[in-house]
Amino acid sequence: MQTVQKTEGQKVSFGKKFIKIVSGNPIVFLLLIAAVVVGILKDNFFSWANLSNLISNTAVRFLIALGVSGCLITKGTDLSAGRQVGFAAVVAGILCQRGDYTGRLWKWAPEMNIGLVLVIVIIVGLLWGLINGLIITKLHVPPFIATLGTQTIIYGISLVISDAQPIGGFQRIYTTLINGRIGEVRSFHLPYLLFVALAFGVLFYFVYNYMRHGKYMYAIGGNETAAEVSGVNTTMTLIRIYTAAGIMYAIAGYLLAAKSGGASASMGQGYELEAIAGCTIGGVSTTGGIGTVPGILVGVLVFELLKIILQFLNVNPYYNYVVQGLVIVLAVSLDIRKYIAKK
Repeated sequence: MQTVQKTEGQKVSFGKKFIKIVSGNPIVFLLLIAAVVVGILKDNFFSWANLSNLISNTAVRFLIALGVSGCLITKGTDLSAGRQVGFAAVVAGILCQRGDYTGRLWKWAPEMNIGLVLVIVIIVGLLWGLINGLIITKLHVPPFIATLGTQTIIYGISLVISDAQPIGGFQRIYTTLINGRIGEVRSFHLPYLLFVALAFGVLFYFVYNYMRHGKYMYAIGGNETAAEVSGVNTTMTLIRIYTAAGIMYAIAGYLLAAKSGGASASMGQGYELEAIAGCTIGGVSTTGGIGTVPGILVGVLVFELLKIILQFLNVNPYYNYVVQGLVIVLAVSLDIRKYIAKK
């Protein structure tokens, strides 16, 4: 009799937990249900090729979202993320062009090693992130305005150095390596980009959960004044957050240029909004102090899944922006409601 009661109690407990999870992540579950319905109605939706494509797209966006996440957790934002990705893609594209390519943009520059190019791109991203951090902490410009300004500056410089032209003619090793994959089972393969994303995901998980920097970051997001009183160096922590974000955008831009087989100043446009949406869907609170790396991964994955769902439904590409915008607004509004309910 006691065993039966215990089993029933466990069922009730499990049911309550499930309902709590669903109510706490309604967008995730709605999109998963939509994916199942589309998969039943449309051929090839549940295919290895489609899954591989989803993994590749999610991997790069996940890196960008990781960069943005620290800014959001500390009640900031980074509107320059997309333009930083585009700038990194332009720099990487120009420096990785073949020496014998007739349309080479910088004909005076030697053909460069792609590893050296990655180092250069990371340094450039670090500098942009550092600039953002210094403007926010030293000049006390709100993150929204600061990164909006640097967004425009970065885009202008991208147009200047690329002469507003598309960039192609990459070294074969650059595109082959980045687009490489392992395994081949019924058209399914694991792209190298997946392992890059997982490596950074593990790194950020460790930093956010076990390092002092992560504890400081959550403390600032919870209450910056209280964090300062308790001895947290908020200025250096915020500078590190925006600098790290710049590095992540640079790596993402380097990978994106090779993945796309070309680059331009417009590459990365709007990616900051997608990253913010992915973070918010994944549980990063815009009110600060809350967010996990696994949640960010889920949020980005679900947002990329939404794009594929719209493609399979043959929705007009222009309406895609409308749907994505609605999802962003809904995700933020639900987050605000959670915050108000807790108060």
